[in-house]
Amino acid sequence: MTETSEHYFEHHIFCCLNERPDGHLRGSCMTSGAQPLFNYFKARMKELGFKGSVRVNKAGCLDRCELGPVMVVYPSGIWYTYHSREDIEEIILEHFQNGRIVERLRLTPDQDQLRPDQMGNAA
Repeated sequence: MTETSEHYFEHHIFCCLNERPDGHLRGSCMTSGAQPLFNYFKARMKELGFKGSVRVNKAGCLDRCELGPVMVVYPSGIWYTYHSREDIEEIILEHFQNGRIVERLRLTPDQDQLRPDQMGNAA
C-alpha cells in the first residue's frame, strides 16, 4: 500500500451523539444537547460551502462524556467541547475558515472536567 498526502476530506469531524439513560453518573453528549447542535453544525457547514472538503459525522461514545457535547477533528486530532450555536459559529469561523484552534473550547488530552470558560449557555 502506498501512502499519499492527499485526503478524501480536508477535515473529518466526529460529533458524539451517544445517549445514556437519564441519571447516569457520567451523563452523555445527547443529554447535554448534542443533537440540535450537531444538526445546526452540519447545516451551517453545508450552507457555507464546505460540502466536499469537510465531513461532519455522527459518532457513538467518544469516552469524554463529562465534557460533552464533544467533537474531534481529524486529521489534526483537535478536540472541542461546545454548548451553543455561538460556540459552533466560533469553531467554524476560527478553525475551518481561518485555520486557528479555538483555545477556549479546545479539550486537552488530560482534561477531565470543563473549565468555567467552556461551560457556555445551552443552545
